[in-house]
Amino acid sequence: MLTITVTHRKELKARAHALNPVVMIGKSGLSANVIGEIDRALSSHELIKIKVQMDDRVARNTFFEEICALTNAAPVQHVGKILIIYRPKPEETEKKLERARAPAKKKRAPLRKKRDFQN
Repeated sequence: MLTITVTHRKELKARAHALNPVVMIGKSGLSANVIGEIDRALSSHELIKIKVQMDDRVARNTFFEEICALTNAAPVQHVGKILIIYRPKPEETEKKLERARAPAKKKRAPLRKKRDFQN
């Protein structure tokens, strides 16, 4: 299971506020198909909401932990029947590493203004 910092979790909660649930888990519970759909949604969106149609809070907590363990995702928030899960895209983490390794760009000369041309 992936872990995230408190400040990153706050940012993710703010981003997830406007999202709609992408996956719904019915009363039959987790199945291989549901886990596959969650994995595909995380691959394309990286931050998703899941709605669980069960009234049992303990079962929802176990679903939350199982989903995060099986998909290698980080738990962000569990409010009522809504679960918010985050897993960064692998391409973006590689791009961030490349940007960190790249040398800094040179500053270009400032643009000339109209007064620069006048006597």
